[in-house]
Order: sequence, then C-alpha cells, then structure tokens
Amino acid sequence: MTKFEHTADARVLVGIDISKHRHEVLIAAPGKTRRRRLTITNTLDDFQRLIAILSDYARPVQIGFEATGNYHRALIYQLGMAGFDVKLVSSVALARTREALHNSWDKNDPKDAQVILHMLQIGATQVFMDPLRAGITDIQELSMTHEVVSRAKTELWHRILGHYLPLYFPEAARFQRSTRSEWFLAFLEMFPSAHLITAMDKDDFTAAAWDVVGRKVAKAALISDIYETARSSVGLPVAAEADALRMFRMVLAEGRSLMRQRSEIEARAVALLGDHPDYRLLTSVPGIGPINALTILAEVGDLRRFRHHRQFLKFCGMDLATVQSGLFRGRSRISKYGNARLRRTLWMAGQTAVLHRANSFRDKFERYIAQDRHNPDLRRKAYTAIAAKMARTIHAVIKSGEPYRPFFGGGEPERKDLSLASRGGSFLTS
Repeated sequence: MTKFEHTADARVLVGIDISKHRHEVLIAAPGKTRRRRLTITNTLDDFQRLIAILSDYARPVQIGFEATGNYHRALIYQLGMAGFDVKLVSSVALARTREALHNSWDKNDPKDAQVILHMLQIGATQVFMDPLRAGITDIQELSMTHEVVSRAKTELWHRILGHYLPLYFPEAARFQRSTRSEWFLAFLEMFPSAHLITAMDKDDFTAAAWDVVGRKVAKAALISDIYETARSSVGLPVAAEADALRMFRMVLAEGRSLMRQRSEIEARAVALLGDHPDYRLLTSVPGIGPINALTILAEVGDLRRFRHHRQFLKFCGMDLATVQSGLFRGRSRISKYGNARLRRTLWMAGQTAVLHRANSFRDKFERYIAQDRHNPDLRRKAYTAIAAKMARTIHAVIKSGEPYRPFFGGGEPERKDLSLASRGGSFLTS
C-alpha cells in the first residue's frame, strides 16, 4: 500500500450534489464497503445534522461539491467553519467524468454525487476559497455590482443612441464625447427634442442650458453650435407634453441614476482598498486602475496561493492547449477553461498598458508587431501575449511584495533595469 493510498483510506470522503432546495450527500467511510446516502434540505437544522454525522466518524473529512449558482455558499461555509476540508469540482470535468463512467449523458442528483465522490478519490479536484472566510465578500459584492450597473448603463446608452436620438434629435449624437458625461443626459432630459430648442430664441436657450452643460471649454460656442444644429435637425416634431418624450425622459433619468451608482461604487472601492497592500501593488502596474484591481482581488483573493505563475495562468484560462494526434499537431491556443472575468480584465488592462509611453508591455507589443504593424491577426496575437504578460506581472508583484518598476530609456531594456515583475519568458510568441 502506497503512502497516498494509506492517506486516502484514512479520510472520510463526501460527495455533495448541490441544488436550490435540497442537497444529495454520499459518504464513503474507511473500512466500509457500503456508502451512506443522505438528503438534506437547505436549512440550518439539516446543516447541523450533517456536521454532527461527519464529526461522529472522528476522522479527517474531505468534501467535494460542484458550484451551483450561489446555492452552495451557505452549506459550504458551515462545513468549512466546522473544520472539514472542502474541495471544488469543475463542472466541465464532472460532466466528462460522468459520461466516461456511465457511457451516457443521462444525469440525476444521486448520480452526480457518486461521480463527485469518484473524483475526490482520484484527486481530480480544485482548491475552494470561501469569500466570507477569506474576508473578500465586500470586495466581491462591490465588483459584481459595479459590473451589473456598468452593463445596464451600456445597454441604456445603446438604447438612447440607437432609438431615441434618431427619432427626436439625431444630430445631437456628435456632442456626446464620453459615456461618463452626465451633462449630456441632463441636457437631453431638459431638451429631449430639437423642436423644443428651436421653440425658444437663442438667448433664452443659452440661459436655460448654461448651467446644465456644466464646466466646458468654450461653453458659449458649444451651446451656440447645439442651437444652430437644432435649427437644421430632421428630428420628429413631437409635442412637448407627448408620452413619447415622457418615456424618453424616464430613460434618461435612469441613465443618470446608473452613472451616480457607478461613481458611488468606484469611490467606495477606493476607500475600502486604499490601504490594502495588494491593491497598492496592483495599481502600480500600468493598465491596472481601481476597478481592474478590484476585479482581480474579488476573483482571485490572495494571489500568493498560486505557487507559480503557470498555475495562475491556468486559473485565468490563459494556459496553452494543443490538439495533437499521430502526425497531426494543431496550433497552440489559450484554453479559455478558466475565469472569464479575469481574462477580460487582463485583456483590457493590457490594451491600456500598451498606450503608455515607457514600460515593458509597450516594448513587448512593439517588438511583436514590428514585422507587420497593420496585420489585424498579428495585433490580436500581440494583445493576447500582453494579457498573458499582465497575468505573470501581477502575480510577480504580489509574490515579491515589490511594486512594478518600468524600464526607462530607449532600445532594448537591460536585464538589470527590469524588476522581478517584468522578468520571465515569452508567452504565446507564435
């Protein structure tokens, strides 16, 4: 008997299939050939009953589960607080293993608990980090709420630009410079139609719009331009008291509310994380601002739990995967079997970093596209390589505890000018 088998035999293994109202539990105890099945409801009494049953074995207990929405959070928190070792099972791995074991895509809750138990026995599990126990619940909720609000605001912007403005003031779209410009929505809420502007003389319109437009360079010229544009507008002549404009104003008010919510969340994130050492290290990296840092900390927690940057790349789904069979060998691609929010954050951070004047990201990007700067496929590969470098860099700055230090001066940077964060081999260089 090997050491691994002896260790595995000493443990009580528990597979749990999670659902909204009840959970299927399968227990394999050492020395017993028959497995114990339980069904527990999503109540505190049943949670405590399960904890008592597992504690009675007086052996180390390892529990495996598949994350299902947020229905697993309450149960797994209670089990973790009870001192049990909790492991996460990948949904994709669970589905493939179930098909391989049963030669069928048929599934049910007891069968899933059986497959989860089998994956525990062979060690095909992942580390689970409970957000509440890790102290990142507030960070996660801020990050997720910011994403929800941002998506709602983006959808609303598309509705304004694609539906309402073409109807009532299509020429106004050119005055919109940024999705963070609340003055534009406030102006449209006061003047939702070009015909409401031209119903006033220019002096009255200027006086009414002056405070709404806000602090702008050449404000008088801007307001005059808006008025002259409205005079030649092709917008529909809808009455001021029409329900159509009332609905438009309602949408504009919602947009302004979403902007205020997003700003409030961003301010709260800076206040919450301002003294966080990992936040300070992350924001020292080009392209990593408050929201990107917030997302990384919310999705990863403590980056130090990844002993090597390859483990972190795999967690992000940015590890290389290649299809090979016989003499055939496909192109290496990123697997995308990982955290999609992290990949998107690293991609956006990389695109921002290459716009900075002097850092290792810009240098790598320029060297990558040097042979054909206008090749879109090559530029896409370059951005992918930069995103992978971003992942390695943030892992390095957290592990080393030293902020990112960009190199300075022209030409290829020397090794002595690079910080630990900017060292490391090329990634996705083909």
